Amino acid sequence: MLDRTFYWGTTRKAIIAFGNIFNEVFIERRNSAGALVQKFKVPLSYAPRQKMIARIEQQPNLEQTRAEVILPRMSFEIMGLQYDPARKVSPIQSNRAIISNDPSKLLAQYAPTPYNINMNLYVFVKNQDDGLQIIEQILPYFNPDYNVSLKAIPQLNILNDLPIILNNVEYQDEYEGDFAVRRVIVWTLSFTLKINYYGPVQKTGIIRKVDVDIFNDAALTTNLVNYQANVSPDNALPTGNFEFNETFTDFE
Repeated sequence: MLDRTFYWGTTRKAIIAFGNIFNEVFIERRNSAGALVQKFKVPLSYAPRQKMIARIEQQPNLEQTRAEVILPRMSFEIMGLQYDPARKVSPIQSNRAIISNDPSKLLAQYAPTPYNINMNLYVFVKNQDDGLQIIEQILPYFNPDYNVSLKAIPQLNILNDLPIILNNVEYQDEYEGDFAVRRVIVWTLSFTLKINYYGPVQKTGIIRKVDVDIFNDAALTTNLVNYQANVSPDNALPTGNFEFNETFTDFE
């Protein structure tokens, strides 16, 4: 089963799509008269929460701190993956596409396997107003989900909607110790990404004839019927003109 090498970059595409949603958040600073004095983009990176906290706490002195450069800032990370049985479909279903340079064959791929990716977005700020500005620019778009489109399998032109669901928002003030310790406020937003993982794409032949025996009664004991369907002409291609010839034969 695991004798084919394939990689569709599914998780990577989901991470990039997730990051792009929060990559255009800005903060405005105003004076007492309400005039705009400063506007800047909030940096975003892929980094664990504890790594960012450790970096913020590395300050040589109070006059020139690294925290002054870092904050406000956002980061995000993957927390785990879980199988999603609610979205399971029949494993024998498949996606098919015509090969442009060989119309006598088709590209086929079995139905995807549904998984949920848990992601956390962290907002690090040094004052309440910065944090509230960032949070207020995010929450209105999640009710509680937000959809983006991914080109999952380019060979088959499969496009997937990626629902991104906001599950929870937590607030924490990291200030501990004396006045020499820099205060850090952390907002944690927990998300679930509903993603599909696809298997390999393989070439398959074209079905030109169907022959099946079926029963007309629920007990499956009487009224046997043979059904046949043939493509006409026999050498028809998916891109050409063709028709089906159907026959039913009763067996007493």
